[in-house]
Order: sequence, then C-alpha cells, then structure tokens
Amino acid sequence: MSREGVDHALRELRDERRRVSTALVDLERHPGLRLLKDARLTGQTWRRWEDAQSRLATLWRIFDAYQSVLEEACELRDRSPRPDAETLTELSALLSGDAVELPDGEIPLEHRTLLGPQEQRITLDEAVAMMSDAYEFVAGEVAAADAAWTALLAPLEAAEESWRTTARLAHTLDGTRHPEIDRVGRELTALGRLVRTDPLSFVRDGRPDTGRLDRVHAALTALGDELAGVARMRDEYAELVARVTAVIEETEDTERRALDAYTTALAKIQSPNLPEPSAGLGIALRDRLAALERLREAGRWVEMAGRFAELERAADEALERARGDLRLSAGLLDRRGELRGRLEAYRAKAARLGLAEDERVTELYGEAREVLWTAPCDLRRATTIVAEFQRAIRASESETGTRR
Repeated sequence: MSREGVDHALRELRDERRRVSTALVDLERHPGLRLLKDARLTGQTWRRWEDAQSRLATLWRIFDAYQSVLEEACELRDRSPRPDAETLTELSALLSGDAVELPDGEIPLEHRTLLGPQEQRITLDEAVAMMSDAYEFVAGEVAAADAAWTALLAPLEAAEESWRTTARLAHTLDGTRHPEIDRVGRELTALGRLVRTDPLSFVRDGRPDTGRLDRVHAALTALGDELAGVARMRDEYAELVARVTAVIEETEDTERRALDAYTTALAKIQSPNLPEPSAGLGIALRDRLAALERLREAGRWVEMAGRFAELERAADEALERARGDLRLSAGLLDRRGELRGRLEAYRAKAARLGLAEDERVTELYGEAREVLWTAPCDLRRATTIVAEFQRAIRASESETGTRR
C-alpha cells in the first residue's frame, strides 16, 4: 500500500471503529439488555439469553483484538512520518492482511487439533463482518425480550392492581378470603412469575400474546363488578329490604283476595273449574328474609348478595302467581257482573224502543235475570240468553226502522 493508501485506510478504519464502539456501548446500555442481565431467567428466555451472552462476550473479544491491531497500525504510522518500504509493508499487513487473531471459541472445529485450537487470524474487514453477525444476533434477542416485556408488563401490572383492589373490597365485605379471588390470584401469580422470568414463552408468530393475561384481567373485572354490586347492596340494604318487604306484603294481600274470590266463585258460579289458589307464598318469603337478616348480622355480605337476588326474583314470581290466581277467580265474577250490566243496558234500550210489552223480549229478559241472579250462576247459559236477548232487541229495532 502507498502512504496515501495507508492514510486513507486508517481514516476509514478509525471512523469504523468509532461507529462499532458506539454501537456496542449503546447495546450495553439498552434497557432490555440490562433487564436480561438482572432478571432471574427461566425456560426459553434463559436458553436464548445464554446463547446471546456467549455471542456478546465473543463480540467484545473480537472487538478488543480488532482494536489492538488498529491501534498498533496507528502507532506505527505515527512513529513514521515518512514511512519507508518496509514500514509500508508492515502497515499493509496490519490493515489488509490476516492480522486479527480470533478468540479460541471462534475457531471452527475443522481448524482445531487434539491438543487444542490452532491459532487463526483474519483481516480487519472479516473481523467487522463477524462482529456484525454477532451484534445482529444479540440485538435481535435483546429486542425480542424487550418487546415481550413491554407488551406484557403493563397488562400484568394492571391485572395485579385489579386483584389487589378486588381482594381489599372482598375483605371489607365479609372479612374473609374469597375463594374465586384466591384462585384467580394464584393463576395471576404464576403468570406474573412467567412474564418476569420467561417473557419469550409468550411470543407467538413473532408477537407477544397477552391472551392469558387479558382473560385473568377480565375475570377480575367481573369479580370486581360483582363485589361492587354487593357493596352497593350493603349500602342500600335498608331500601332494598323495604322494597322486597312491600312485595311480600302485596303478595300476602293478593293471596287473601285470591282466596276470597275463589271462595266466592265456588259459591256464586256453577262449575267454575278453578284451580285452588296458592297459599303460604308470603309466609315462605318472610322466612327467607329472616334467614338473610341473620347473614347480615354476621356480616356475610358476599354470600348474602346472591341469596338476596334470589329472594327478589322469588318475591316477584310469587306476586305474579298470586295475581294470576286472583285474575282467574275474579274474572268469573267480573264476567257475571259484565253480563248483568249488559242485560240492564239492553233492557233500558228495549224500553226506549217501546218493546217493554214485547212477549219474546220480556221472556228472554226474565230468563236471563233469573240465571244471572241465582247462585250458583250458570255463566255459559247466561251468556247464551243475554246474546239472544240482544239479538231480539236488534231484530225488533230493524223491523221498526223498516216500517218507518
């Protein structure tokens, strides 16, 4: 190499060394690499980091050997302002020849002997190529672990905070441990350990999979919502009890009215074919409410919430059932009253039409009245007679209109 060639090569190599050195320092300072060094790794992440650490150590050893050769060349050039042919030959050998001695671990197997690795040297350019390969591998592993931690730690910490909040809420409600919260907590603890020690085990198709964490967080959210509902029930308990008590009282009153209507229908209506109304629904509900009061006194709000919700549903169903019984019995009596009213309305109409002396109209009215005001009343027959009475009046009304 000429003196100009040597000087040009040295300038290029110094710039290259600066860039390599900067890249290595940046890599060592990378948060992901520091996490990997400090963490107690397991599983897949541990295996990959062991390999990356080995490559990183080799990278630094090659860089040291590379830098030594370059420093030797710089010192030789600095000592020779006007290098002679021998010095240029020596500089050429350092800058472009096989001057960099590889660390033992980087010597291929085919170049080793039974007594150990034989010395192998490479050029500065080849050393940079080997460092580049090692750097890309290490940087790729560090980036993969860092990306996994970045994607996983936030949802993990959110889930852990959700668990702590939910557990505290559960404790304020009944003072004991909640079995489902404990189960989810154990699952979350195992997941947290895995995230912190083996984040790469969560990577699927090159991307971190947060599905398991998301499911745990969703379960905790549901538990939190449930417990928040329990807390609201505790705070509004007096109002809720008053509301369900009102439903129970209305159920008891409706039961009494249904029984009275049933008894009256049996006496007043012929062959009513009514089922016997329900009895004791209100009493059973009051017993359940008393049992819940004992749970309240014991402060067992979580257990109580589910039972109270069941009681509310049972009270609504009991009230609807009692109302149904009342409608069945009262409906027959209402039907009789409706037929009576219709009969009297058409009688008044017959009088206005001058049909008070009409034999057929008079006969049908008397027959209908006898049936409707006789106990037990035959509703089917009464309905038929009232309908005939109406038709007779309409027929007479039509004949009168025709004559006019």
